[in-house]
Amino acid sequence: MFNRLFSIGPFTVYMYGVMIALGVLTAVLVSMYRAKRRGLVPDEVLSFALYGIISGVVGAKLMYCIVHLREVIADPTLLWNGSGMLVYGAIIGAIGTLVLYCRRKKLKFFEYFDLIMPSILLAQGFGRIGCFFAGCCYGKETTSCIGLVFPEGSIAPAGVPLWPTQLVSAGWHFLCAAVLFRYEKNPAHRKTVGIAYLTLFGIGRFIIDFFRGDKQNVVRGVSLSQIGSIALAAAGAVLIAVILHRRKRNAETEAEDADEEDGEETAEENDGSPEAEPEETDETVTGGEEDGFEDWEPEEVPEDSEDAEIDLKDESAEPKSGEELQ
Repeated sequence: MFNRLFSIGPFTVYMYGVMIALGVLTAVLVSMYRAKRRGLVPDEVLSFALYGIISGVVGAKLMYCIVHLREVIADPTLLWNGSGMLVYGAIIGAIGTLVLYCRRKKLKFFEYFDLIMPSILLAQGFGRIGCFFAGCCYGKETTSCIGLVFPEGSIAPAGVPLWPTQLVSAGWHFLCAAVLFRYEKNPAHRKTVGIAYLTLFGIGRFIIDFFRGDKQNVVRGVSLSQIGSIALAAAGAVLIAVILHRRKRNAETEAEDADEEDGEETAEENDGSPEAEPEETDETVTGGEEDGFEDWEPEEVPEDSEDAEIDLKDESAEPKSGEELQ
């Protein structure tokens, strides 16, 4: 499309390279910003980015050589030229490097995996825009109104309308990044954000490849890339389901254990407490109703009853007179 940006002597700047660099820079800066907000170490993201870029390029080239072994044997220059890379190799290489990096630095893998992978989608989106300018990863011929015609000198066939698979792929990556940024806000989705990236990427690549015109190794209308995509998406979906199921089961088990502990504590408190004395009720006071004392009321004791009783005792203690003795 419009790939050559400008030249300075023998040095030429291409839009493809600019978009790749812009994507990597955006992914790193966004990841570092998000790491700071999460209480993680932003410098660790920067360090991993350097290792991840190298391992991603090596993995992409290695995967291409494995898939296109015959072509590489026939033309060994494919080993070191800029063309011939597979994105699956880059993903495997970068994730493997992250595992080793976290193990060496004693970091929690899933914290950084969930942190980095949504930003990787941003880098891939910019990369697909670069593909659009270069004309690679082009679509099939179409009579649709959205068909794009590439000029002479592009990698894509010139002069015929083609499906804009590069732009559709870029839009898909940006959309998936937004979805994952939203998805990760739920604490229940912890440790599944990075895996969700694999599923979303696989689904998008599988569908878009049906419209691509540069597919290779096609068997019954399905390319080897599509087989890898659907396998990646299925594996990611299964892993997410397993993690969420285990998390739910553990939560239920903890809840049951907590209920049992509360029950045991309540039982211990009941066993150790003294028996409560029965409270007097109206039935205790009026219990004589059944014995025929319904109308019985206690006699009122006069206020001077104590004095009268004392006088009575004193009189009985005095000696009787002679008349009384007779």
